[in-house]
Amino acid sequence: MAGTPPVRRPRNGRPPGAPAGSRRPAGEFHLPAGRAARGPYDLDIDPERAGWGHSSLRVLTLPPGGSHDLATGDSEWIVLPLSGGCTVRTGEHHFRLHGRPDVFSAVSDFAYLPRDGRARITSDTGGRFALAGARCTRVLPARYGPASGVPVELRGAGHCSRQVNNFAAADTFACDRLIAVEVLTPGGNWSSYPPHKHDEHRPGAESELEEIYYFEVAAAHGHPGLAYQRVTPSGHGRGTDVLAEVRTGDTVLIPDGWHGPSIAAPGHDLYYLNVMAGPGPERRWLIRDHPDHAWVRDDWRHQEVDARLPLYTAPPGTRRVRSTPHAPGPRPDRAPRHPARPPDRPHPSTPGDPR
Repeated sequence: MAGTPPVRRPRNGRPPGAPAGSRRPAGEFHLPAGRAARGPYDLDIDPERAGWGHSSLRVLTLPPGGSHDLATGDSEWIVLPLSGGCTVRTGEHHFRLHGRPDVFSAVSDFAYLPRDGRARITSDTGGRFALAGARCTRVLPARYGPASGVPVELRGAGHCSRQVNNFAAADTFACDRLIAVEVLTPGGNWSSYPPHKHDEHRPGAESELEEIYYFEVAAAHGHPGLAYQRVTPSGHGRGTDVLAEVRTGDTVLIPDGWHGPSIAAPGHDLYYLNVMAGPGPERRWLIRDHPDHAWVRDDWRHQEVDARLPLYTAPPGTRRVRSTPHAPGPRPDRAPRHPARPPDRPHPSTPGDPR
């Protein structure tokens, strides 16, 4: 698929002559499927193209028997099957990824590739593969991530219920800079809510993280689905302001701003892959809720998690599905309504994430 030329942006992320904090057109942040294709990739977002410093995402389609050579360069990468399986060879390592039929049917295994290396990805049966990357400094060992080791978490409650596959969350899988998770939202529900941000470094309270949202939307009754993504300015960075109708293969870039909700249309389950990295001294996922909407967490105390969740669980051997439907704080000593409930996401200015 032919791609558009890369978009070259100044390092400060503003057009020449634009004042600091000025808003930029939403079209610069919402990339419909195919718009960011380049070379062998259906999607190719790197720091230069995004106008930031760290986060990258590529989507690669391989035909049966196809292969692709990847030079990792100055970034660490995770190879994550979206559909199908593959083999990843790097140095002395040979990782067989069993993958999955599609993102709505199963947790996938994955492979971690360090910077300054080379890898070959091959697929006997063909498939689509996400390559999530982040510029980094440390060289960590190449590793296999089994699907059975992916913590599957249920967050929120009621119409804000969603499932999170924490395959490379900051506290579940070791990387230098990269943070990546999958979110599944049943049709008609909202996720990434309340709106939140992570665009300034406030020690112990908020991280500075660039973020990529890559979307897939389940079809229903033979018709393709749609969803909506909102980002509003926070007063920091580029003044990102997006209201986008998104479909399978679309991407939204979030250099800054309050992001959320992500809205799944009734009847169409929504998937998105979040890829994050930033310049902070620690690899942490600390966010601030929008003060006008953080109250919704209190309402979750009186609601049940959507009975449609989980859409699926990890294979045998994983940690149990856990549920985080309400307010922040330490794990209660008393038995919770939902099994294996860890600390929930925060109110404004406290660590965590509302996906």
